[in-house]
Amino acid sequence: MVGIAVLGAGRIGKIHAANVAANPSARLIAVADPYASAAQSLAGQLGADAMTDCLAAIDRNDVQAVVIGTPTDTHINLMLHAVRQGKAVLCEKPIDLDMAKSQAAVEEVERVGGKVMLAFNRRFETTFAAMRRAIEAGDIGEVRQVIITSRDPGLAPEDYIKHSGGIFRDMTIHDLDIGRWLLGEEPVELMAMGSRVVDPHMMEKYDDYDTAMVQMQTASGKQCHINNCRNSVYGYDQRIEVFGSKGMLLQDNLRPTTLRRWTQHATDVRDPLLNFFLERYTQAYKGELDAFVQALLDGNALPVTVQDGLKALHLADCAIESAKSGRRVRV
Repeated sequence: MVGIAVLGAGRIGKIHAANVAANPSARLIAVADPYASAAQSLAGQLGADAMTDCLAAIDRNDVQAVVIGTPTDTHINLMLHAVRQGKAVLCEKPIDLDMAKSQAAVEEVERVGGKVMLAFNRRFETTFAAMRRAIEAGDIGEVRQVIITSRDPGLAPEDYIKHSGGIFRDMTIHDLDIGRWLLGEEPVELMAMGSRVVDPHMMEKYDDYDTAMVQMQTASGKQCHINNCRNSVYGYDQRIEVFGSKGMLLQDNLRPTTLRRWTQHATDVRDPLLNFFLERYTQAYKGELDAFVQALLDGNALPVTVQDGLKALHLADCAIESAKSGRRVRV
């Protein structure tokens, strides 16, 4: 059994804590959050101890690993505190919004031999993972293009936008990670565009964008196209196409059921898309936590590393530079 403390009792913390509690090889020891009522409510539901001091939760002798689901600006301090004690970490992305701070943290993690897994949960989504296996098996030959569509159902509240780090570091970073993962090669060149068409006033206020496109290319010529928008009136749009020399792989949107209806009023009517990322990626979050625990039990390398987090953040920073300058950027 791996004793785990979940740090943060917000919406991400709730997902992680429930998945830890459901894993037969893990024990949820504590939930820590500065807001006592949030910690007590979540811990009480899952039979764990409630704490308000995240560092104290890490320090516990019965905790061998921690899951960090706290605000981004706390990630590095909590991560380094844990690895210096030899405790494993599953940390939500990004490591930090600042590249220099992230680089320094990664160097420290690697210096002490720390075990840190970055929470790019989409790698553990069943169909995305099957795509990767099919590519590795040569089912579609040499990959030529990866096309990723990722659109949110509605614009986030202003306070979230204010602290998010911008669309490229907050939203696109997931797609940048999946893009390089499916390409199988590191991008060497990137071009990005950002627009303010959903809420121009708020986006201008925070020097951010609500609509974005990114194009990446590897040294061998493989391409990746990503399109994002913060507002999709028809729901949470999540699709991937991988085109290769021998065929194509396609991941369509998920819905509550596969039922399709034909009537005198409409044809091929289907259920609406799953509401948002909490519903769409429920299985992916569970798969991610299970993979983390299993790697610790088996003594294997963690499936997503701090270097993966650093590379995705670097691509996001390159996208920001390209969008602001209007020029192609060497990665």
